[in-house]
Amino acid sequence: MSAAPKVAALRGGHVSLAAAADAFLATPRMDNPNTQRAYASAVDRVIALLGRDRPVAEVGDAEIGTALTELWGASAAATWNRNRAAIASWLSWCRTMKHWAPPSVPADAERRKESADETRAVAKTTIHRLLSRRDIPLRERALWRMLYETAARAAEILALNVGDVDLEHRRAPVRSKGGAVEWVYWDSGTAHLLPRLLRLPDGSTRTQGPLFLSERRPVPARRPAAADICPHTGRARLGYDRARVLLDKHAGLDLHQLRHSAATHLGEAEVPLQLIMGKTRHKNPRTAMRYVKPGPEAIAKVTEVLAPRRRTH
Repeated sequence: MSAAPKVAALRGGHVSLAAAADAFLATPRMDNPNTQRAYASAVDRVIALLGRDRPVAEVGDAEIGTALTELWGASAAATWNRNRAAIASWLSWCRTMKHWAPPSVPADAERRKESADETRAVAKTTIHRLLSRRDIPLRERALWRMLYETAARAAEILALNVGDVDLEHRRAPVRSKGGAVEWVYWDSGTAHLLPRLLRLPDGSTRTQGPLFLSERRPVPARRPAAADICPHTGRARLGYDRARVLLDKHAGLDLHQLRHSAATHLGEAEVPLQLIMGKTRHKNPRTAMRYVKPGPEAIAKVTEVLAPRRRTH
C-alpha cells in the first residue's frame, strides 16, 4: 500500500458515515438501552441527511452545522442541546478512539441557554383538563397520563416494552440514568387506558414489542433494532422527538413538565420530601427541591392563613 492510501485509511477516508455510526453505537457506553436509543436517533437522522454512504473524512464542519440547524434549529433549547451533544460525542469518539478524521460541530452551532420556564410546573387543573380531552388520540392520552402518574422521565417510559408492564400491580421496571433497575407506579387513570392501548384491531392483545408505537412502519433507512419493532404490527417504538412534538402541538407543553408538575403537586399536597424523592427517584434532596416548588394555586391558598379571622355572632 502506498503512503497516500495509508493516510486515507488512517483518516477514515474509506469509512462511511453509516459504518462509523454502527461502530459508535456498538460501544460498551451504549449498554443502557435508553442511552443507545437517544444517541441512535440523533446520529441516524444526521447521517440520513448527509448521506449514509459518504466517507467520514469528506464531510465538512459546516455541513454538520447545517444538518443540526435543519433538524433541530427550531426546537426548544433543551432538545437542541441534547441532540447537539450526541453528535459531538459521536464525532469526538471517531477522532480519539478510531483516529479517523471526522468533522467537528462548528463553533456557530453552540449550546443554547436553557430557560427555567421550559420545565415549569403546570397547574393541576390544567393537567387534569388535558388528560380528560376526548379529541386527543388514545396513545397520547395514555403516554401523558402515565408520565404524570409515574413522575418518570419520558425516555424511561418510552423505552418500556409490553412484557415489562405489570398491569395487575400497576407498575413497571425502568432503567435509571445510572443504569440501575427501579420501579415506577401508576394509578387508575393509566390502568384504565393501557389495556385499550394494547388491543389490536382483531380484538386480541399485544404481548410483545414496545409499549408505545409510532404511527406507521419505519422506512429502511431508519434501521431500528429488532427490540424496537412490534412483531404484531411491524411498527416501530415511538421516539422521544415525535412524542415531544405531539405534546407541544396539542398542549404547548414540554414532556418534562409532566414529571415536574407531578412532583410539584405532591409538594403542594404536603407529601413529605422523602416520599417525593421515592416517587421521582431523586437521590439528592437538593436536586429534588428544585422540582418541589409551590405553584400559584398553593401560594394563593396559603395566603388565606394571613387573612383576619371572621367574627362570629
